[in-house]
Amino acid sequence: MEALIPVINKLQDVFNTVGSDSIQLPQIVVLGSQSSGKSSVIESVVGRSFLPRGTGIVTRRPLILQLIYSPLDDRENRSAENGTSNAEEWGRFLHTKKCFTDFDEIRKEIESETERAAGNNKGICPEPINLKIFSTHVVNLTLVDLPGITKVPVGDQPEDIEAQIKDLVVKYIENPNSIILAVTAANTDMATSEALKLAKDVDPDGRRTLAVVTKLDLMDAGTDAIDILCGRVIPVKLGIIGVMNRSQKDINDQKHIDEQMKDEAAFLQRKYPTLATRNGTPYLAKTLNRLLMHHIRDCLPDLKTRVNIMATQFQSLLNSYGEDVSDKSQTLLQIITKFASAYCSTIEGTARNIETTELCGGARICYIFHETFGRTLDSIHPLAGLSKMDILTAIRNATGPRPALFVPEVSFELLVKRQIRRLEEPSLRCVELIHEEMQRIVQHCGNEVQQEMLRFPKLHEKIVDVVTQLLRRRLPHTNVMVENIVAIELAYINTKHPDFHKDAALVPSLLKTDSDPYSQMNLGQRRANTPRNHMSPQVSAQQQQQNNQQQQQQQYSEAHEQNHVGENSTPSMASTWLSNILPPAPTRPDSIENSASNTPVHNNIVSPVKPVNLLPDMPVNHNPRRLTDKEQKDCDVIERLIKSYFYIVRKSIQDSVPKAIMHFLVNYVKDNLQSELVTHLYKSDRAETLLNESDHIAVRRKEAADMLKALTRANHIISEIRETHMW
Repeated sequence: MEALIPVINKLQDVFNTVGSDSIQLPQIVVLGSQSSGKSSVIESVVGRSFLPRGTGIVTRRPLILQLIYSPLDDRENRSAENGTSNAEEWGRFLHTKKCFTDFDEIRKEIESETERAAGNNKGICPEPINLKIFSTHVVNLTLVDLPGITKVPVGDQPEDIEAQIKDLVVKYIENPNSIILAVTAANTDMATSEALKLAKDVDPDGRRTLAVVTKLDLMDAGTDAIDILCGRVIPVKLGIIGVMNRSQKDINDQKHIDEQMKDEAAFLQRKYPTLATRNGTPYLAKTLNRLLMHHIRDCLPDLKTRVNIMATQFQSLLNSYGEDVSDKSQTLLQIITKFASAYCSTIEGTARNIETTELCGGARICYIFHETFGRTLDSIHPLAGLSKMDILTAIRNATGPRPALFVPEVSFELLVKRQIRRLEEPSLRCVELIHEEMQRIVQHCGNEVQQEMLRFPKLHEKIVDVVTQLLRRRLPHTNVMVENIVAIELAYINTKHPDFHKDAALVPSLLKTDSDPYSQMNLGQRRANTPRNHMSPQVSAQQQQQNNQQQQQQQYSEAHEQNHVGENSTPSMASTWLSNILPPAPTRPDSIENSASNTPVHNNIVSPVKPVNLLPDMPVNHNPRRLTDKEQKDCDVIERLIKSYFYIVRKSIQDSVPKAIMHFLVNYVKDNLQSELVTHLYKSDRAETLLNESDHIAVRRKEAADMLKALTRANHIISEIRETHMW
């Protein structure tokens, strides 16, 4: 059992070398109010006066004190080099290798280290001071001396000094592997003890709390601490031990602690004869040693599990940082090959670690082709931005000064080319989206490659530059090919296309008119003779003409819907999320002038252009006019032909553009990426500089390696104790 505390001291040394407090080792934490006698209790246990003394707050940094019993024949801790072969006691700090045999120098070193970190005017610092004291008179203990709990800031202390000290104290006492030594002065009310209050907050069951009552000799005359020491005032499970410390006068007179021990024993025999054997500093030291050993025995299994878990974690972390580079040329070639393979695998969808939160790589390329680009083309209406007056104007312009007997083919070709050009901009935008995704794939090439990129920032920067330049060189070729696809469709309007020929065959039926005047007359007379008709012949004829036109338009619309099921009828049906891809609809050109019409607006009536007043004093008529039967039928024919041919071209472009992008951009980059990287990186003279690690990676690798070494050693120490049946 006695060997358990040295084991903890060894573990503490192991973790002190790497500056880690992630492993919570068993230790005794001393806390109490300011000037409650904490430092005196620790000095009494050590048997030496070595802590700073004075009024107000003196302990301003945590002091981790390891007491190590070292007999004269101890060869592990004693050495002739340090001059400790025959020394009875000495001290050694973690921040310096010097051995201190004079305890006054130890006090000065503590004071200087405190002022260095916390200033010289009552400020505190959470950074601990580590001190080992080797002696032939001490028991094995690990104590932590904390700043005293205070209420009012003094000196340079901030306004929240109380909260700072409380947070610092709680950080140590909330460690489940620690024993809390709550120090309270006997001349104060136990019910107001801040130390016991904080201990109860973190240890409500009291399984880790031991109370110490100091200054028994300073109680008021006629009073005693029997009820307190017996636990009748405030019960504490681990017990309450009373001690008598040196007064300030004794300290000033340099009264030796051995003399104080004798005076303390005499005082307890005189004042508390029945409790003398269960109180006093020697009994406190033995009790602390016993409690700490049992506590260590109970904590070691969990401690071993914690060490093993952390060792596994740091081993994985060290593996992620990689080994030191010995052959830079070979390592560079391996990274290039790994990156190129990961890049192509991300496009093909064969990567090991597939994203589950978002589309990336080849899946996103497929989505752009068939969802973004496909739906955008589907949303472009064949007649978007094309009014009936535009069609009528084109027909008239194609006939020149002579009135046309038939619909001129030139007008159809001009208008359909105008609509086909609207497919070019979404196609080029599709190229741009694929280019952006190819650039973004660099960031989704797998965790292994990303770790290499973080490890070598210069290489990462150069790889990104090579990929960017390769994509940038291929972008113009791809754009030219897509533009040529649209230009090919514009170069030759194939009116003999099998799909277009079916609609073109229906043109004669659209142009067929009721040319028999007698049939028209008879029809008018029959309608006039019906009892439902009460209108004038002129109005009836006009109404009949409108009905014929509306019926013809309805038949045309129904025929179009049957031939093109699923097509959008108006450009406004396009989804708003595609508005950044769709080209803006061209402004409708103004229609021709007709100043002789004052008829009301009907369904087949369009607004005229802004008329030109050739006679200065002649008023201009701004009213719209109605299309004639022939004009309406000519427009219907052109619209039907435009729709039919536009759907053919749109379907062809929707199929050809993704193929062109895959060939000229995606597949080209996949096939040539590794050769480009080798040409610009591996064969360059800067290959040595590309594998220079970033500073923080090198530092983290060293820290991880040191921590792993410490954890391995700690695990070995715990295993040795287990083998020697000590837990």
